[in-house]
Amino acid sequence: MTATNGGPTGTRQDTVAAVVRQWQSVHPDLDTAPMEIIGRINRCAALLQQAEDAPLRRAGLSRPEFDLLGALRRTGHELTPSELTRETFSSGAAVTKRLKQLTERGLVERRGDTRDRRVAHVRLTDAGRDLVDGILPEQLAYETTVLSGLAPQGKDELATLLGELLGELEGRLGAPRG
Repeated sequence: MTATNGGPTGTRQDTVAAVVRQWQSVHPDLDTAPMEIIGRINRCAALLQQAEDAPLRRAGLSRPEFDLLGALRRTGHELTPSELTRETFSSGAAVTKRLKQLTERGLVERRGDTRDRRVAHVRLTDAGRDLVDGILPEQLAYETTVLSGLAPQGKDELATLLGELLGELEGRLGAPRG
C-alpha cells in the first residue's frame, strides 16, 4: 500500500511521514525516499531507548550493561575488555566504566592474565549469571509485546530487510560480522 505522500507505508501515518511531506514541499526536486527508511529506523530506536527496556530498568540495569552481561553469558567464557568492546559495539572507555560498575555490584569479576599483566579477563559471577538468566525471558516477553502490533509475516520481512541493511552497513563501514 502507498501512503498519500507517495512512499511505502502502512495505513497509519507517523511523524516521519509528516517530516517527509514537509521536505517535499520545500524541496520537491529531491528524492526524500531514504528518509522514510532511515528516519523511521532512527525514530524507532529513539522510542525504544526512551522506553528504557522496562524489565532491565526494574533490575537496575541499562541496556548497555545488559548487553555486556549478555555477551559474557552467550559466549560462555571469559572475555577481555577489548573483546567486550567488539561484542557490544561500545567504546573502550564505555566498557571500562560499565565493568567497574558491574564489578562493584558483584555481577562480574576480573582476573589478570598470568602471562601478560596488561590483559584482564572478565567473567560473570554466579550472581551475574543468575541475573541474566532471570531477566532474559522477561526481556524477550517485553520485546514481543513491543512488536505485537506487527503481523507475523511482517516481522519476518522486517527482520530479513534489517538484516540485509545491517550486513551492507557492516560490510561498507568495516564493522565486525557475527
